[in-house]
Amino acid sequence: MSTIKDRLTNIWNELGNAHLVAVAKFHSTERIQEAYDAGQRIFGESRVQELAQKVDKLPTDIEWHFIGTLQRNKVKYIAPYIHTVHSIDRGSLLTELERQCERQGRTAPPIRVFLQLHISGEETKHGFSHEELMDFLEKYPIHELKHTHIVGLMGMAEYTDDAAVIEQQFEALHSTLMELQKSYFRDDPLFCELSMGMSHDYPLALKHGATYVRIGTDIFGPREY
Repeated sequence: MSTIKDRLTNIWNELGNAHLVAVAKFHSTERIQEAYDAGQRIFGESRVQELAQKVDKLPTDIEWHFIGTLQRNKVKYIAPYIHTVHSIDRGSLLTELERQCERQGRTAPPIRVFLQLHISGEETKHGFSHEELMDFLEKYPIHELKHTHIVGLMGMAEYTDDAAVIEQQFEALHSTLMELQKSYFRDDPLFCELSMGMSHDYPLALKHGATYVRIGTDIFGPREY
């Protein structure tokens, strides 16, 4: 029977230069510690309350990424320590993140954020449409941000066995990144990241330029609670 370390090693060997976000939601601190002891340092959570309960029980050099839908009234709880937020899907959320960092005295380093695009046809998934994204970038003072830094795009492909559909959606996200690198972010070399791909489709995401993949089940197994 494979261990968490075995499964991590297998995934690391597939990543190339991409980064692994080990999705720790619904898994115990003991299992997260096991992954940490194996060498994993980036962990993702999608629920603010669960994340807050784990932070103080685990090593301080963990790089915590928030990967789920984030409510504005919960931003204040993660602003002091979160490293990266993958799910900025509206301007008001980015504004609140900036405001809470200012209010709580967070200075450096800035919180790295991904703009989430809705790339699938599934209504349950969140994110900007392409048109909404362009409107946001046109109107929002993205280059005046002090406590956050937009580093790339995030998207979730449709949950389907049709690889062609998944690849088309990942390629669309990659194309949008390249489009923005030539326009709104042409003077920002840090805008180069793509967060896409989960346990069921990360090999396809890597094929289409993912620099971060978010994997939980393939590391930790079925959810514990």
